[in-house]
Amino acid sequence: MKAARLHAVRDLRVETLPSPPPPGPGEVRLRVEAAGICGSDLHNWRTGQWLGPRIAVPGHELAGRVLEVGSGVEGFAPGDLAGADSRVWCGTCPACRAGRRHLCAGLGFVGEVCDGGFAEEVVLPARLLVKLDPALDPLVAAMLEPLAVALHAVSRLAPPPGEAVLIAGCGPIGGLAALLLARRHDGPVLLADRNAARLRTVAEVAGGRPASLDDPLLSAAAPRFAVEATGQVPVLSALLGLLGGGGRIALVGIFHERLDLDPNRLVEAEIALLGCHAFADELHEAARLLPELAPALKRFVEAEVALDDLPDTYARLVRGEATNLKTIVRPNGGAP
Repeated sequence: MKAARLHAVRDLRVETLPSPPPPGPGEVRLRVEAAGICGSDLHNWRTGQWLGPRIAVPGHELAGRVLEVGSGVEGFAPGDLAGADSRVWCGTCPACRAGRRHLCAGLGFVGEVCDGGFAEEVVLPARLLVKLDPALDPLVAAMLEPLAVALHAVSRLAPPPGEAVLIAGCGPIGGLAALLLARRHDGPVLLADRNAARLRTVAEVAGGRPASLDDPLLSAAAPRFAVEATGQVPVLSALLGLLGGGGRIALVGIFHERLDLDPNRLVEAEIALLGCHAFADELHEAARLLPELAPALKRFVEAEVALDDLPDTYARLVRGEATNLKTIVRPNGGAP
């Protein structure tokens, strides 16, 4: 089969590999129909932060059709459409035993500790799969995982009714958070992004209002709740200076630098920084939302690319040339 593997920093190769073996007990073999490129995929390509001794197939935002199930697997049958939980947890550490699998002491992710979805086929534990509406377009199904991440960030932020929420960064997670807030929060949703095309798309799809972090009017309004989805230290610094007292910032971006922080700002203004790591129990809620959100999610897709185009696509996205939110890989050339 054809697959992409990350060998080293900036060394993503499309190769011909043996097809996965038949699924073992508790495993499922999938024909990958769609897989999203995540910011963490690009971060790993740029930095090698999560490269391990095993050369893995990336791609943790994936959806596919069940080809075969191993012994002991219940609830899945050939032909089912399934999405993947990206988290690979140990199940035995204190966090796992307490139900906080996203904070597992040995947490790994599909596409790093095991092969992911940038391949024609993949075998995964059935515990990592969620059955989806069979009528879903696979490109929508592939957004299950990032939608769960956005749900987790919005749940952590928990803005009170009527309060304005500022989304800093209209990439995939910021855009999905805006989409969710527009549907379940009755306060204004403000959107900030330097990419005018992405900002315009999210504003049109989610119904938010464009804003600028250096706008004196925004500063005077002193919104108290924000989602930081850029991973840019200057943006976080701007938010800390902008937010009103008693505010909260949900941190969901992946940062490349360290923050020079005056803790007195947090103390005196009672501002809370909320780390948002992956998701907790939101995956099944995200699966239920996919059919309802499908028209909006399709508008967030910039391109569908083949596996052979993946290395060039990575480089283009890192250069900041995307004009929309999400690029989807079609390892098998489209839906069956």
